[in-house]
Amino acid sequence: MKRLVAIVIPGLATREFAMLMTHSCLLVFRTFLSVVVAALDGQIVSSLVRLNGREFLMGIVRWMAIAVPATLTNSLLNYLQTMLAIRFRQNLTEHVHAKYLSRNTYYAVGNLDDRIKNADQLIAPTLDAFAKSLGLESLFGIMVVIQLSMGMLRYLTPPFGRLVAQEQKLEGEFYFTHSRLIEHAEEVALYRGHDAEKQTINRRYLRLVRHINQIFRLNVFYGMLEDFIAPVFAERLPGVQKAVATSVGSVASAGGSASSSLGNRTRDFVTNRRLLLSGSDALGRMMYSYKEIVEMAGYAERVTDLLTVLDDVSEGKYVKTRVGKSAEKSASNDAEADVVNQRGQQVESTDDVEFIDVPIVSPNGDVLVRRLNFHVTPGRHLLIVGPNGCGKSSMFRILGGLWPVYGGTVRKPSMSQIFYIPQRPYLPIGTLRDQIIYPDCAADMEQKGVSDADLLSILNVVQLGHIVEREGGWDSVKVWRDALSGGDKQRIAMARLFYHRPRYAIMDECTSAVSMDIEKIMYTHATSLGITLLTVSHRQSLWQYHNYILQYDGQGGYMFSKLDPQRRIELLEEKQQIEQELASIQDLETRLHDLEMQVAAY
Repeated sequence: MKRLVAIVIPGLATREFAMLMTHSCLLVFRTFLSVVVAALDGQIVSSLVRLNGREFLMGIVRWMAIAVPATLTNSLLNYLQTMLAIRFRQNLTEHVHAKYLSRNTYYAVGNLDDRIKNADQLIAPTLDAFAKSLGLESLFGIMVVIQLSMGMLRYLTPPFGRLVAQEQKLEGEFYFTHSRLIEHAEEVALYRGHDAEKQTINRRYLRLVRHINQIFRLNVFYGMLEDFIAPVFAERLPGVQKAVATSVGSVASAGGSASSSLGNRTRDFVTNRRLLLSGSDALGRMMYSYKEIVEMAGYAERVTDLLTVLDDVSEGKYVKTRVGKSAEKSASNDAEADVVNQRGQQVESTDDVEFIDVPIVSPNGDVLVRRLNFHVTPGRHLLIVGPNGCGKSSMFRILGGLWPVYGGTVRKPSMSQIFYIPQRPYLPIGTLRDQIIYPDCAADMEQKGVSDADLLSILNVVQLGHIVEREGGWDSVKVWRDALSGGDKQRIAMARLFYHRPRYAIMDECTSAVSMDIEKIMYTHATSLGITLLTVSHRQSLWQYHNYILQYDGQGGYMFSKLDPQRRIELLEEKQQIEQELASIQDLETRLHDLEMQVAAY
């Protein structure tokens, strides 16, 4: 709890602490007003008993005068309480965002650690719903007055229905950004788009906060109306009605027969009754608050657990339940268990990509390759092949910093010089321009000296220049994952590569939805820009663009060698021919066995 308090109230010289102190002072002042109002109620009733009209009217005037600071105090208390909750949530959310969207923490939380399964629901919880109702029991004689007061409230009430609907919409958009980040965590992490996603999430959150602030500013005005108009019309005017009726039905000498001591006792009774009711109400609130405190403790525990996991993950400490094959191996093979408990190193002071005795280990603890060694220099394009689950994409995740290095050394250039293009391109929330320059923003593009005309030239390379006019211009905002076809998405991803022009590009089946003609244009243009390609693909048409091959056998072994496309095609054709001949031999052997069985039967 101390940790959370330090986050939501950063210090004594902060707005939050000042609001908290103001709230406390207003609570003391409201207690004082409650005592004054209780005494005044006693005096008003006493004047009624003693039929002292002048004192009664003066009491009503004093009560209405006190109602002004009382209603203002109640409204300010509600406002400060709500604003404190908003400020506390804002400080806590910004603190968690800073940790969650730091480097690749958001990816590691969902993929390398099992302790939190719903980080989006913890970070973007639903705000508590506040509702106020006005219930009055009116007498028939003042029905017109009550209807008048309700009419005034209806006329002066802000459009809370529309505002709440907008709040729910903004809340849903804020939640959607977190869900979307979790869904595309790997692509965002490999694009190094955490800063761009953080800006998007923070923009959505600030829009929500501004709207909520608008609602509660209106609530201050409405609360004053509700606290002032309703009591005046529903409580004090009936007293006036009773006083008039009592005066009209009394004899002129009734005032002399009223006992002064009776009036005093009535005053004391009403005053004490009011204080006792206020005290019992306060006691009831305290008892009810126990439930709220227990709930708050549960929420605090969940948020504290989230912060603990974020701290551990940022330091490379993961807790992952090992299941399936990994659990069996960890129980039977101590050597593989030792691999998981080790840590290697990453060196970013070189222009080459080199793996030295690096084990490929899945998040579940399966050791896919015990020691991977290969070396790629700029201009030496690498083709990576192998069966599913052998470690092809796993190597990219290690190279991209998503998975830890469990041993050996990984030498590579800085992450800004490595660009990742997945089979399923990530299309962020934003304009058409944002799809090309992601994770840059428009200001970054201008700083690089790139114009919209340059972007159009890039789109023309991938034969997608017509999309600008078709989709309504560069500033058009759509749900791009639905607006574009699979092939268009992959062309956008390649255009993004040409815009950034990194030193290395990781191509993970990124041309599976485009024709071979477009694929040839893409790879030819990429190599002409000086981009070294690391490609995962089984397309023979891509062999001609690579100099080396890294082939996994699916059994923990691999082969790294130079790639001669023509020679590889010849070997592959010979292999297929031999397999066909062997299959025919097996068929002949089966037929021979059947014939022998038939001969033996005769």
